[in-house]
Amino acid sequence: MDHWASVWGNAISIAENRPESYNRNLTFRYPVYSQFGGRAMRLTFDNYCGTEQVVFNKVTAFVDGKFYPVTFGGKREARISAGGKIVSDELACEIQPQSLITVSFWFSDFTQLRSAVYTSGPLTEGYYAVGDMTETEFIPKEIMRSINNIYFLSNLSVLTSEENRTIVCYGDSITAQDWPEYLTLRCNREDKLHTAVIRRAASGTRMLREYECITYESYGLMGKKRFSHEVPTAGADTVIIQHGINDIIHPVGTEVNPFRPMSDMPTSAELISFMKYYITESRKYGYKVYVGTLLPIEGWRTYAPFREKVRGEFNNWIRSTDLIDGCIDFDKALADPQRPTRMLPEFDSGDHLHPSKAGYKKMADIVPEEILK
Repeated sequence: MDHWASVWGNAISIAENRPESYNRNLTFRYPVYSQFGGRAMRLTFDNYCGTEQVVFNKVTAFVDGKFYPVTFGGKREARISAGGKIVSDELACEIQPQSLITVSFWFSDFTQLRSAVYTSGPLTEGYYAVGDMTETEFIPKEIMRSINNIYFLSNLSVLTSEENRTIVCYGDSITAQDWPEYLTLRCNREDKLHTAVIRRAASGTRMLREYECITYESYGLMGKKRFSHEVPTAGADTVIIQHGINDIIHPVGTEVNPFRPMSDMPTSAELISFMKYYITESRKYGYKVYVGTLLPIEGWRTYAPFREKVRGEFNNWIRSTDLIDGCIDFDKALADPQRPTRMLPEFDSGDHLHPSKAGYKKMADIVPEEILK
């Protein structure tokens, strides 16, 4: 029996507030990797963080050398209210395993480009181009530009055989970057071709709090607003959660930054309590739950012993709790054995917070095989 399973997905967060955040007559194009095949697809577009209606004038999917029109309630044009989302009609087409589906959408009029998320990785590409390029296979390079922000497109699911399934990776910038895509590549190397890995991650986000100012609003929504919106996913049976480091490193005191009071600094008990909320919600969806420890941060610009203490206590709880199906000890895997409060130089991007490419590959490599089935 066939079922719907997601092969690609992202969180929806808040794009940085800039005067040029409105634009018109643009096509956005995203090549989407489909881990497994199917006989139909559905696209989800999400304006969760928008404050205005968005009108999609034309949407297409390019599959196996052919453009297909994407419709919504039988219509080519789709309107999404502020805070709303829309799922396309079922699009019947033959999707090959380990193939690319190119999604293009065109806005003819001025559009608020607010609902977006930054992503990176070996499978991530994105472009925008001037004009309606939704049925142009090769866009002239003079009118197109690559981007790392994914606007509005939050999910692609395919109608596929029942053995195919999805893992959701939830978190912040560390998960918005490369390791989930390296996990997909690992699935391919190890012939786990029935498992798709998708992301629900937004840079700068915290579990407990969010910013209420345009300077930092692009750091995204708090966990209470994100989790139930992002994590329920067609075909998913497992979630990997790695979240909380921004709660620890952001507060600096109002004398340094008026938007980052020290009162925002959580205790480890508060982080643990909120992780229990994530776990409880995940069980409601019938998911297995794995939690990743927080990475070493010594050298980061706000590093301090009191922050290290909270990180250590939180990680120790993750390692010991029986509320989850397993701990993925990212901390131990990337730490310098001689100084475990910092990352090994080869795994450090240089900012002492985000891993290097080698670090992200290591994160993917230590995910237990049992999760990949």
